[in-house]
Amino acid sequence: MNLARTRRRQALAAAATLLAVGAAVPASAAPAPTPAAPAAAPKLTGAVAAQAGTTWHKGIPPIATPWTDAVGPDNALPEYPRPQLVRDRWQNLNGVWEFAKAEVGQAVPAGQSLGERVLVPYPIESALSGIQRHEDRMWYRRTFTVPSSWKIGSGQRLQLHFGAVDYDAKVFVNGKQVATHRGGYDGFDVDVTDALTGTGPQELIVWAEDLTDATGQPIGKQRRQSDRGIFYQGSSGIWRTVWMEPVAASSITDLGLTPDLRTSSLKLTANAVKGEGLTVRAVARSRGKVVGRATGATGTEIRVPVLKPHLWTPDDPFLYDLEVTLLAGNRVVDTVESYFGMREIGTAKGADGKLRIALNGKILFNMSTLDQGFWPDGLNTAPTDAGLKFDLQQHKVMGFNAVRKHIKVEPDRWYYWADKLGLLVWQDMPAANTGPIPADWRAQYEAELHEMVREHRSWTSIIAWVPFNEGWGEWDRTATGRIADDVKRQDPSRLVNAHSGVNCCNSKGDSGRGDIIDWHEYNNGGPAAPSPDATRASIDGEHGGYGLKVSNHMWFGDGQAYEMTPDSATLTRKYVDNQRKVITAAQSCGISAAIYTQITDVEAELNGFWTYDRQVAKMDLKQVRAINREIIAKADGTPGNTPQPAPGTPGLTGVSFYPLDGTAEDAAGDHDGTLVGGPGYVDAKNGKGLDLNGSSQFVDTGAPILNTASDYTASAWVKLDKADGAFQTIVSQDGATVSDFFLQYSGADQRFAMSFAGVRALGPVKPEAGRWYHLTGVRDSVKGELRLYVDGEPAGRTSACLPQPAPTGNTIIGRGKYNGNPVDYLDGTVDQVHLYDRALSDTEIKQLYASGN
Repeated sequence: MNLARTRRRQALAAAATLLAVGAAVPASAAPAPTPAAPAAAPKLTGAVAAQAGTTWHKGIPPIATPWTDAVGPDNALPEYPRPQLVRDRWQNLNGVWEFAKAEVGQAVPAGQSLGERVLVPYPIESALSGIQRHEDRMWYRRTFTVPSSWKIGSGQRLQLHFGAVDYDAKVFVNGKQVATHRGGYDGFDVDVTDALTGTGPQELIVWAEDLTDATGQPIGKQRRQSDRGIFYQGSSGIWRTVWMEPVAASSITDLGLTPDLRTSSLKLTANAVKGEGLTVRAVARSRGKVVGRATGATGTEIRVPVLKPHLWTPDDPFLYDLEVTLLAGNRVVDTVESYFGMREIGTAKGADGKLRIALNGKILFNMSTLDQGFWPDGLNTAPTDAGLKFDLQQHKVMGFNAVRKHIKVEPDRWYYWADKLGLLVWQDMPAANTGPIPADWRAQYEAELHEMVREHRSWTSIIAWVPFNEGWGEWDRTATGRIADDVKRQDPSRLVNAHSGVNCCNSKGDSGRGDIIDWHEYNNGGPAAPSPDATRASIDGEHGGYGLKVSNHMWFGDGQAYEMTPDSATLTRKYVDNQRKVITAAQSCGISAAIYTQITDVEAELNGFWTYDRQVAKMDLKQVRAINREIIAKADGTPGNTPQPAPGTPGLTGVSFYPLDGTAEDAAGDHDGTLVGGPGYVDAKNGKGLDLNGSSQFVDTGAPILNTASDYTASAWVKLDKADGAFQTIVSQDGATVSDFFLQYSGADQRFAMSFAGVRALGPVKPEAGRWYHLTGVRDSVKGELRLYVDGEPAGRTSACLPQPAPTGNTIIGRGKYNGNPVDYLDGTVDQVHLYDRALSDTEIKQLYASGN
């Protein structure tokens, strides 16, 4: 295989021209063996050839990338598609195929020319495919010729490889069905030797069905029709490279590669077809020099020594070459080439005692973007390999060291470039629809999840698996925990993030399983700041989302983001200011990663660093890089300087007390309240109380009574007139745009809560309308949490460790404030409101409840 190694190194030299990324890129295996002559294109005759659809024409995307015009019939993703298992003979079957809509129950069109032309491997909805429409079912057809030098049938077999077909596929060779496959994001291989006829052209037909969001199949962000929101145009049919190669009857099918720093070795499992009784020989090299050898049986773990390993890191992504040979005695049966990096992912305690993510035993903050992997010209498929690489290169340019591949699985070459450029990859499982996965689809979802892990278990860059996002598809919290455990058993060498955004949306709640606590927060840009626990590190799984419109570079000609900005300078400033909060969240709360939304715009989402067409950088990337590198340097487990709160005012009366016995006077301080909207006094828990109508009435104390930058407590008796899906606030304090805190009834959860925007300490059960409850909310800045007490007993607590701003608005009884507007008016009666300049203890709160005041 010396020739193959030479070819790979030559290909590397051609491919290694990168943008300046500030990191060394090693000269390791660049798998690009020279392909055989291109496969024969379909030939048409007679009336079919005269039809208008028999010539391929590139469609016109709404906006084009820098690579759109480079795509044509002769160069549709010509690169070697399987970088971790390289042989020196192969043939690419990408290019122009025949195409037709398929009908239910239709016979296989063997021997028949189809009326349209499609460019494989671009999904049919894409402009690059030339079809540019959706079909639920479809036929693909072409012919190919096997090179005579491959000696198929004389000890060699012909393997046909499909990178991915979305979603159900059947494959026919010369009219004979040779394979079926279900799953839109994983590849499959077919031995077609026995279906070949003679030595001339062979007919290949593929049937595909993709009902997308009409079923329970994993689809990620795909929809049959884009909603001009957070979901995008679907991608059906063949969308990754199709290719073939000759292999020996006994041959290596895949390699499982796991570095082990503890023993300075690579754990290798080489699986093979008809490999019984054969020997595997593995040789590891560093820049051509042999650094380790090992032999063993197929299908068993072999330890390849790598003494004094050169560790792989984002700043030094060093990769070793690996040659694996299958032997029958001393006879070589099969040889493949691969590569690996020596690295280890885990957790370690920082100087502040909090559990954090560690690479190679050292704490390393993961500074990441959300990367959705969609393209305006190719949809699910990048137009070219250079385009595929571009997004990852820009991560390095902007100072990121990680990327979250968001509910999509990419072609192998994407992970190859992540390995070579040095990026830590958080790999999501593509979600099913947002509601619970139907019962009859759940086993399929889990099967595809485990197949994703199996196929990607050897990429150096991947450091975490994410089974669920924001509860999409989640059907049961216990099942989610079990699934996380199952993935961890399958791959104990990586982190498992059971549910990204467990605090959000359709989540069933924290299962307590996996290695990561992951929250999402877009309010004021975030970031989310959950605290780690004894066994799990914590991360901000999504935040940011600031947007900017760039004329002539928007998919729909318009769009939106979580917060729009008027120009690039403002967008850059918002980003830098927001990212400084990440440093605070890391130092004060202990988060180990922050994931900013997102690397590029996607359709109607305009919150990218780059426009969707990758033509315009929307921020000053030098400033972006500077703050990102600062975060990585400072978010290393060093604790922040959290000021200690003053002891506060003793006793159970508080700094302000509103008995509400016919007046809104402050019985403890000098902040008498003003009634707004004309509420009235009624018999209440202790004498009189104030009855509020749920739409316009509240009490304004006229001052910011509580120092929200320190510890405080708010307490009140309340009786709700209704307990439905509407929020109701009992006590709050106005902030600049959002209340500093809410002692409230959370309509979303239908439980009482002590809350910050996006963070809730929830009571355990739904309250009853018409019943009196004693509520106490505590902000404890030392422990970094919010606590809720109901009727004197602890009812809920949540991490809230970020330092809070000084007060800017008045303390309010009976409403809240959100996005600058008054909201969440109380519909019920409130009585005996106490405000404290300290965090009351459990004992004190129990005493306050017992007093009835």
